[in-house]
Amino acid sequence: MSVTYSDIVDALKQIYDPEIPVNIVELGLIYGIDILENEIVVTMSFTSPTCPMMEEMLAQIKESVMGVAHGAPVRVELVWDSPWNLSMMSDTARLDLDLTNQGW
Repeated sequence: MSVTYSDIVDALKQIYDPEIPVNIVELGLIYGIDILENEIVVTMSFTSPTCPMMEEMLAQIKESVMGVAHGAPVRVELVWDSPWNLSMMSDTARLDLDLTNQGW
């Protein structure tokens, strides 16, 4: 498999939360990326376990990663522990959302 971690991160940065104008990487929703011999595993969470767009976003994530991985199998593992919170956002996301003075 000739895909790099950076390739996958770049692909995931093209996916935006439909309710927040920030990509899922900068939001801190991606907890891990493992490039294994036979598959790629993306471990992630959502801002809420009741996200109404969850299935659509999961499909978009798999499609996007498969695109840069030349069709290699992609598994997305959802985790809810540790739950996502605002402190997981990058400085870039906080600037984009004007949350820089929140004491994080």
